[in-house]
Amino acid sequence: MASVGSFLDAVRDFGANLAGVGWGSLLIGLAAFGVYLTLRSRAYFHVLRAAYPRETILWRRIWGAYVAAYGFNNVVPARGGDVIKLFLTKTSIPRSSYPAVGASFFVEGIFDLVMGVFILAFAFSQGAFPKPPDFASLGAFDLSYLAAHPRFTLLLITVAGLIVVVLFAVLSVRVKAFWARVRQGLAILRDRRRYLREVFLVQLAGWGFRFTAYWFLLEAFRVGGSVRNVLLVLGVNAVAAIVPFTPGGAGVQQALLVKVFAGTVAGATVAAYSVGQQIAIASFSIALGFVALVFVFRIRSFKEVIARGKASRAAEA
Repeated sequence: MASVGSFLDAVRDFGANLAGVGWGSLLIGLAAFGVYLTLRSRAYFHVLRAAYPRETILWRRIWGAYVAAYGFNNVVPARGGDVIKLFLTKTSIPRSSYPAVGASFFVEGIFDLVMGVFILAFAFSQGAFPKPPDFASLGAFDLSYLAAHPRFTLLLITVAGLIVVVLFAVLSVRVKAFWARVRQGLAILRDRRRYLREVFLVQLAGWGFRFTAYWFLLEAFRVGGSVRNVLLVLGVNAVAAIVPFTPGGAGVQQALLVKVFAGTVAGATVAAYSVGQQIAIASFSIALGFVALVFVFRIRSFKEVIARGKASRAAEA
């Protein structure tokens, strides 16, 4: 596929420019990214605490579940790490349920949606960011195919929506308490001030560290840190997150970044940055996730998480 070819070309450019990497800036960027994940996990902890006010919830376990899931999402497509997050979070809260924990994911996504709208609006206003109809010519299979076949894309979205509706309907019939548990996971949204204070503002602080992380990563790979460049990179990440068919949006990010920075930064430099920052963040998050599994959950591999999850589901069934 073209997206794979774009990624492999970027890997070659990364290897050729490895000697020019600013390691100091890279380490600062990764440290800031670690703080970003930690603040995100704290906001998510507040969501769960509102859902289960009478239960004892340890933040270190929620942090461990969060970073482990993020790390796994960087090596498997379609956000497979969320399954790990669901299981580890559920087992960390006494008398919790999968519907409530799963519904809590939605609360976290509200901030991402709001920021995504503003970031993409800025990115499209700069003229360098390709418009959706132009995605077909980027060379990234994920975006190109969907942009070139709008009817299929609409059908895909419709089918996905119908599957969700049918799934919820079936579960609501089989489990009488299902909808009550879903509402439980969204409990913090009923207290707007608490949501703003304990979730939205904490996520906003985390976003500041994410912004800082990409600034230093741009510096590390000689692209240049600036408000405009960071916002463009965040816009690329937002688009890649919409079509998570490859781990961490590999291929899609490379194609978009080359297009976004064309004419302002050398193509080889952009390609080296695109794969370099992706490898750096993936390696860092996987290592952090593995540390969380070992020292927080006493689990020695991601495979063991899946095995325990299946065993837990079988026991409940």
